[in-house]
Amino acid sequence: MSNIYLVRTNQKINFARIHLDALTEAQGSTGWSKHAMIESYNESVLFHLASAYSSFLREVAEKYRFATNVIDSLADLESLLDASGQESPERSELAALEQNDASWLHKMLAAYHACWQAADNHSVVASDQVSVSEIHVLQINPDHAEDGDILAEYRHWLNEFRSLVERLRSDMQEW
Repeated sequence: MSNIYLVRTNQKINFARIHLDALTEAQGSTGWSKHAMIESYNESVLFHLASAYSSFLREVAEKYRFATNVIDSLADLESLLDASGQESPERSELAALEQNDASWLHKMLAAYHACWQAADNHSVVASDQVSVSEIHVLQINPDHAEDGDILAEYRHWLNEFRSLVERLRSDMQEW
């Protein structure tokens, strides 16, 4: 096993951290492009978190000796597991997180997918199902009143993701 996706997952987690640091700096900026930088870093953090998750799914597939090039989502990994008849504790935990509207992973993925949509007003209110980050990236011209909350949310997601990866990797090594 090559562990290429273990390295890629770590790399993407590091990129997310680097962009979080840049987002923190942008929020403290007084330059004319402050808001554009904040919006850019918001989306880049989401991109790297989503890419890290995608890479981690491939890392799990690599462990089970599946072809990693066919893994684009948890559903793809589940299909391969079902076809092989193998049980996977990683699958169970990831599926529970993805399906729970209030989980950090569900919210992170929803915020990432919101990058591909647009809205011109602040008609949606953050809740257990909708994160402030998702609302922010949907808006064409957000008011930036919630920038601190978004930063805190991203930091939380990154910490949760790191913990998840470390825990699941530890369990995978026991097999």
